[in-house]
Amino acid sequence: MRILLVEDDTLLGDALHAGLRQAGHAVDWVRDGVSAETALIAEDYAAMVLDLGLPRLGGLDVLRHLRQKQKTLPVLILTARDTVDDRIRGLDAGADDYLIKPFDLGELNARLRALLRRAGGQPAPVLAAAGITLDPATRHVEYEGNEIELSAKEYDLLHVLMQQAGRALSRAQLEQHLYAWGDEIGSNTVEVYIHHLRRKLGADAIRTMRGIGYVVPKTAGTP
Repeated sequence: MRILLVEDDTLLGDALHAGLRQAGHAVDWVRDGVSAETALIAEDYAAMVLDLGLPRLGGLDVLRHLRQKQKTLPVLILTARDTVDDRIRGLDAGADDYLIKPFDLGELNARLRALLRRAGGQPAPVLAAAGITLDPATRHVEYEGNEIELSAKEYDLLHVLMQQAGRALSRAQLEQHLYAWGDEIGSNTVEVYIHHLRRKLGADAIRTMRGIGYVVPKTAGTP
């Protein structure tokens, strides 16, 4: 999933950027509130990890402006402000979750997974469609009961399609989810990974909707 990370502390930002990428996310990292608002206008994100003590424009202002535009993007606040009043202000401004610094990276990733599940209307932690099961916590994939070994990018692509099972996604939409600023994208990269997935999961696991894009059916055998 593509995540916007808004954190002005260089050391923490480096660690978060690396940790989120290791967890399989495409991550765009900005260091102030004005840059965050610019990124939110330009790109489509699955979630935002937002520090409050930002230069140029505070994190709460970024959050309030986002909600004033009726945007439902899941937002996880990171902050050293640990009083109850601070947490109340953040949640009342529109945050979906709140994590106090210092924190464990594993907990951050677990909270992000929970936010993404809720945003996608998927209460179950394991995704299942068309004979495929995918566990975002362990990155474990099975097809018809058999474990499937996938590369990192094959998994990321399948994860996006599984989250939107039954809905066709265009190549441009998939690239938007999978790649952050500066990532190199070949002209047929998505098609190559689709080909690899079909070879491992079966030709019918991912359907091509001509002129629209690619879809994982909700149930096996669905046209």
